[in-house]
Amino acid sequence: MSGVLSTVAEAHSVDDLRRWAETVLPSELSDFIAGGSGTESTMAANRAALDRLTVVPRVLRGGPDADPATTLFGSRSRLPFAVAPMAYQRLFHPDGELATARAAAAAGVPFVISTLSSVTLEELAEIGGERWFQLYWLRDDAETLDLVRRAEQSGCRALMVTADVPVMGRRLRDVRNGFALPPHVRAANLRFGARSSAHETTGAGSAVAAHTRAEFHPALTWDHLDRLRSCTGLPIVVKGVLDPADAQEAAARGMDGVVVSNHGGRQLDGAVASLTVLPQIVEAVGGRCRVLMDSGIRSGADVLRAVAVGAAGVLVGRPMLWGLAADGEAGAALVLSLLGDELREAMRLSGCADLAAVRDLTTRVVC
Repeated sequence: MSGVLSTVAEAHSVDDLRRWAETVLPSELSDFIAGGSGTESTMAANRAALDRLTVVPRVLRGGPDADPATTLFGSRSRLPFAVAPMAYQRLFHPDGELATARAAAAAGVPFVISTLSSVTLEELAEIGGERWFQLYWLRDDAETLDLVRRAEQSGCRALMVTADVPVMGRRLRDVRNGFALPPHVRAANLRFGARSSAHETTGAGSAVAAHTRAEFHPALTWDHLDRLRSCTGLPIVVKGVLDPADAQEAAARGMDGVVVSNHGGRQLDGAVASLTVLPQIVEAVGGRCRVLMDSGIRSGADVLRAVAVGAAGVLVGRPMLWGLAADGEAGAALVLSLLGDELREAMRLSGCADLAAVRDLTTRVVC
């Protein structure tokens, strides 16, 4: 770390953990976490949008310590965020999703299990805590609905359907690295998980992208979500929404929430930054469903900004992988601790005792 840190415990920010993780991970794994699609312009836009949003703090509002607790889709959370669904976490630490799920449970925030988790739904159920399941709709409808049943049986409290991956975006870092899964990492919940095209290095680009082309449904429609709505009583959240019209459609069809997301800049390069359209989507749904946001969250101040312009909460993605790579469960727990401390401090400094007060803050976008 060039003398900056001697132990992970000395990290004071997510960026400290990112830099530490990059010293211990092979370059292709650092790229797998950090990279976006194309020129990575949307990934940069996410960060720029957050940096341009300023908050007008209130003063002389003395009161109790800030309380950022909330309820998200029936799950009580000590903080207004959940751990985002991220694939193949055993790439970054032997415990993989077991470590991040334990950290989330200890912090009292929901953990979203990816369809492409390298640990099974049933193993993660043993950890406890609030768990949601992120669903990629597969070409095989029967296997897709079997995943839903397994999620229900293992105690997941919500389903999060990712809608923005008809194909995987062209992630040039992975393409140039010829990225493929090592033999010990697999999609543990799926029939093709033990050995798949995701493991086959061909020299012709990303094996993981080839795998998703082969297995994911390429033409998902609202009819698929109507079918899902008829098959489960769990809350359904649509992830990957950027147009207010799509958010209105989700609400009209009885979806319980949307995640305003450009997949962290990993799908359509040139897509709008999530924060930029968040207020419009909140207005469009008019309270008929909850609105979360992801893409670019790196600090408690970022969480405050998102909530101030209408988000019920956010999803935290890449920071969790940096923490996991840096120090397993302890590193993942440190990320959540840092974000929680930063959020509470930001709330106190802006004169907010709770999240309702955060939503009443005035914000300004500066150019």
